[in-house]
Amino acid sequence: MSGPLPDPFAGQPDWAPRPPRPVEIVSATGRVELRGRRVLVGLPGLGWRGDLRADERVVQGSRTYVPVIPEHEWYRAESDQVEVFAPLVPVERVWVETIGDFPSRQTPHTDPGIRLVSLDGPTHRSPTPAFEADSVGGRRVVHVEDGVEHRDLRAVTETYSGADGDICVRVTPELEWYRWAWRGQPPTTLEVPVHLLWIE
Repeated sequence: MSGPLPDPFAGQPDWAPRPPRPVEIVSATGRVELRGRRVLVGLPGLGWRGDLRADERVVQGSRTYVPVIPEHEWYRAESDQVEVFAPLVPVERVWVETIGDFPSRQTPHTDPGIRLVSLDGPTHRSPTPAFEADSVGGRRVVHVEDGVEHRDLRAVTETYSGADGDICVRVTPELEWYRWAWRGQPPTTLEVPVHLLWIE
């Protein structure tokens, strides 16, 4: 008879929060909600393009399409309630970012080196601790605080020494990140200790 399963986070320091759930990529042909979701488009064997958001499926004749909008345009449309052009992409060429489950066991983060992937569909890296990244400015980050994952954030600085001596990064909601570009309006930011951040 086997004993209890080992705790995948045993041995993790008390100050280190549990990593966020990973992003998983699924085909838009499945039963998944699309409106406002991050998507990738492309073709197996060719490549993939990200930083896009989707609207609900559109059926024309016997074909199903997904309206796909560059992420900055999607935020502008939602914020300012303006119409933006959204090309229709065949649903079989669209993949959706979803949030997966916690891994069944923790795999130590190692130097990425050469990483081979299949060209049959897009892939996504597991969350990387921000303190292990070469740079964080402009990257999508997840802030984990008291077990709660705060997503749709961007880092607006690199790591720096905060007033209390903690190594920190300033982050902002993505809406404000993109608004900074189209209005020139500086975002409100939050100082976050680097050990609470992961690159998504």
